[in-house]
Amino acid sequence: VRHQIVKMAAAGQHFHIIAAIFLSAASYSAPLEGIPEKVDPRACGKPDEAQKHPMALPVTLYEPIGAVFGGCRVWAGHIPPNSYLGLGIGEVAKECEQGSLSTIAGLCSLLGKNGATQDTCQRDESSPATDMLREYAAVLLDKGLVPLVSSGDSQLDTEIAFGIVLANTGSPDEAIQHYSALLKDHPDVIAAYHGRGSAYARKGLQYKINAELALADFTKAIELDRKMAESYERRAEILSPIGRGRDAIVDLDTAISLEPTARRFFRRGTLNFLREHYTSAQADFKKSLEKDSNQPNVLHFLGLAVFHRGALREAAKIFENVIKANPEYVEAIRNLGQVYRELGDYEKAMEQFNTALILDDKQVQGYQFRGSLYYHSGRPVQALQNFKKCLALEPHNEPCQYMTGLSNTAIGRFYQGIKAQTKVMLNEPIPGQKVSAEYQKVYYLREFSRYTHAHLDAPAREFSLDADLNGDFKDRWAKNLIFNVENYTEQPGLQPQISDVVAAEFSSYSPEVQRLVCKAYSLGQLMQFKVDGYLPNIRVHTAMGLAAVEVMQTAQAFWKAPKTSKTPMGKKFHWRDIFDTAVKWRRLVDPEQPVLWLDLMPTKSVDAGFNNFMNMIRGQVTNIRYSGYLETTFKLTKQMVMHYQDKLAQFAAASAATGSPVKLNHMWPNLPHPSLKAEISKSQNCEELLEVMKKSGSSTQNGFMVGTHVPSLKDKKRSKNYDGLMLTLSGDTEGNILFSMDTATTKTRTSQYHSEIEWIWNRITDEVKKGGNGMDVDTLVNTILYLVYYFYNLLPLSRGSSVVAYTVAMGMLMALGKEVTGKIPPGKMVDMEAMLIGSPESFASEVKDWMNLKRLSPQWTHLPKVGDTFPTFRSMLEVLNQDLQTACNKEGNPH
Repeated sequence: VRHQIVKMAAAGQHFHIIAAIFLSAASYSAPLEGIPEKVDPRACGKPDEAQKHPMALPVTLYEPIGAVFGGCRVWAGHIPPNSYLGLGIGEVAKECEQGSLSTIAGLCSLLGKNGATQDTCQRDESSPATDMLREYAAVLLDKGLVPLVSSGDSQLDTEIAFGIVLANTGSPDEAIQHYSALLKDHPDVIAAYHGRGSAYARKGLQYKINAELALADFTKAIELDRKMAESYERRAEILSPIGRGRDAIVDLDTAISLEPTARRFFRRGTLNFLREHYTSAQADFKKSLEKDSNQPNVLHFLGLAVFHRGALREAAKIFENVIKANPEYVEAIRNLGQVYRELGDYEKAMEQFNTALILDDKQVQGYQFRGSLYYHSGRPVQALQNFKKCLALEPHNEPCQYMTGLSNTAIGRFYQGIKAQTKVMLNEPIPGQKVSAEYQKVYYLREFSRYTHAHLDAPAREFSLDADLNGDFKDRWAKNLIFNVENYTEQPGLQPQISDVVAAEFSSYSPEVQRLVCKAYSLGQLMQFKVDGYLPNIRVHTAMGLAAVEVMQTAQAFWKAPKTSKTPMGKKFHWRDIFDTAVKWRRLVDPEQPVLWLDLMPTKSVDAGFNNFMNMIRGQVTNIRYSGYLETTFKLTKQMVMHYQDKLAQFAAASAATGSPVKLNHMWPNLPHPSLKAEISKSQNCEELLEVMKKSGSSTQNGFMVGTHVPSLKDKKRSKNYDGLMLTLSGDTEGNILFSMDTATTKTRTSQYHSEIEWIWNRITDEVKKGGNGMDVDTLVNTILYLVYYFYNLLPLSRGSSVVAYTVAMGMLMALGKEVTGKIPPGKMVDMEAMLIGSPESFASEVKDWMNLKRLSPQWTHLPKVGDTFPTFRSMLEVLNQDLQTACNKEGNPH
């Protein structure tokens, strides 16, 4: 089994938009990412920071509170799991939402404006006596606010109402005793089973006995009347949080078939949402809105479902409508910011995050989201300020603590960085608890921080991260696995004689260096993809622009004396050295991302191979980054399937003619039938194609795979091909699809590509040796693009192969006297073009068109040497920390 390196940035890989779903008889069913899984509502009066959380819930909930109850307090940040029981959303909340005059004074308390803050009540020593509670129960009954009471026995109805009041005033055990006594004399009263089941749930469904007893009560209610939709709905609310989501869906299906209401469609939608069945959730939310269009929370959830499906622009319109109806809906504003961030629109995302924080400057998640936007757009200094504010509000917030450590490390403040990282490391999960993403990554970050700090002042060209780091450490880091390296020797701690990186003033650089930096920054901007899912990163622009200039200068020096050129390590100059020039800069952009050569991993890992997976569709989610290539890739898959069917038919005909038996393999177990090609051609999407293949018996039970070929230039005469992309299409019984691209970086495949790249590199060198009029510049331009074509198809780095390849192409073309002046067209991804276009010649032809190559300006040849100007990690970090957007646009700047 090959190990995996996931190359995916779908919605949700950074900070996903999250919605917590609350059901009236229990807690939310299964916490999504970012929602605390264990909250004890009984810690009612304790100012415990663990009870707070940055995610405000986009739902409106109500509790019967007021002066008559007492014992109220405020929960900030989120609603405790068992805070809303008994009276039911439909019976009380509706009255509260409408502001009906029939409700009693003090009955309705809005639990937070859009979920920002809430009130809950608990009986204590100052709570009213039993007779006061009975009086209140009588009032509720008189106003018609007690569900399921129509027995015709006023005393019985009063007792049911009293049990509800007990459950809602912090006395679930008393409520259970009350209902149990009631049921001894009246064993067929459905309302009593509802009340007792709700009281059991109130005690906490994390305890198995409570869940079982609650389920038994609601099941009994169903047995008494199988046509009562309310009972199925309530049982579903118990089933979901105990991990029986599918059973809960079945109960809600029944409830809806008996009595379709807006509320039930919404609840089923939330369960589908939590199960990541976003298509079904979207349909349910729409049906709920058809029943009642005045539901801003449901509209908000519709936006969330659409967002998670990858339809970001549609989600943006929905969130905009929510905000139009309520301009102070903080969660919708913040989620709209997340949509813009995923679309790569920095300015619009920042506008929304700023607006949300203006409306509520105490929202932890607001600072977390804005800090993340700053960091991933290449502004770690500003990001750090936001994460500090996040921690000031919530000192134990793990994501903000981790990002504080990451931001400090990125700018070279290693002492503060490792201090924050250590705090995350102390949050060791208890046995059986899921490891957080931050905890999983922090060990690698700390070790990389220590290594970088120890080498801050050593010449960057004289040591190798790939050679220095422990092999198993690199392997697990690249695969994003939990840190678990046997007999690992930690990097030495921070050495006091080595100071942190100090911010350098841009004016401290000489005019020549300022010109170098600004020209490189403008060059780096030409590498930016204008594709949904890619956020422009000014730190990448600076780093890779300087890398391109250094590649140009390094190539020029090598071409002047190719036979005698040596690396700083004293070795013969090799094609990998020109790529390492770019790798060196890419590594410092983001210390969280391991940019490592896969063939330099431990032998056992190289032998096993690595896979780079690029999921286009996973489940019901379309990866926004690859959505522009979905149609092209789907058509290519169909073409390859039909081509294979033709080959198989030819093979079968030849075998029949000779009388030889047909040998098939496990991936293609059956011969094609005559109409199969036509059916494949007609299929319009992955689901249809998969169904055709299954019906024909031309795929395995779950799906099929097809592979592309990459033609060799080195062995063109023999029509030799290398393995390219593997395209996989599979599905399950619930309609979830996996449509992915995969490159298998095996030892054999890597050796083949290295041989091809080495051959092309030597051709470039030989052509340059001719010099002057003997050198064919046009041929060289094409050959340089052929070089990176194979690099793209190999994907030899754990991260960053694409930008490293384009950087090398730009730098080598500049060394040849050709300047790239054009931007990558909107919607184009260079790596995808290389992997899908079919040949190096086609790739070179297309890329040249948008590069818009011009004769190199003499200014480039007179710039200071990048390697000499920024020889150490310290000097490299100092320039990466510069605000070049401001500095390079100032009037009078030498650029």
